[in-house]
Amino acid sequence: MSTHPRHELDEVIHAPVRLSIVAALAAVEKADFRFLRDTIEVSDSLLSKHILTLEEAGYVRVNKTFVGKRARTWLSLTSRGKKAFRTYMDVLRRITEGIPHA
Repeated sequence: MSTHPRHELDEVIHAPVRLSIVAALAAVEKADFRFLRDTIEVSDSLLSKHILTLEEAGYVRVNKTFVGKRARTWLSLTSRGKKAFRTYMDVLRRITEGIPHA
C-alpha cells in the first residue's frame, strides 16, 4: 500500500501550467483570458489547451462575453476546482514538511 503523500497529488492540477492557472484563479473571483495568459507567461494556444483540460475535469468555468464586437473570455474556478486546489496544497504541505521519523 502506498502511503507517501505524493500518491495523492491531483494529476490534473500537477502539470506546471495547470498549477499556475489554478493558483492564479484561486486568488481572484474571475480573470480575463489575456490577463491570465500574460500573468503566467504562456501562449494563447498553450493556455487554451490547459484550460480545456481543467474545464473537462470540472475545475474551471469558461464564460465568453462580448464587449462591443470584441469577444472576451472570463475564467473562474468552480467549487470543485477550489476544493481540488485546497486539497492539492494540503498534500504539498505534507510532502514539504517531510515524513515523520519513526
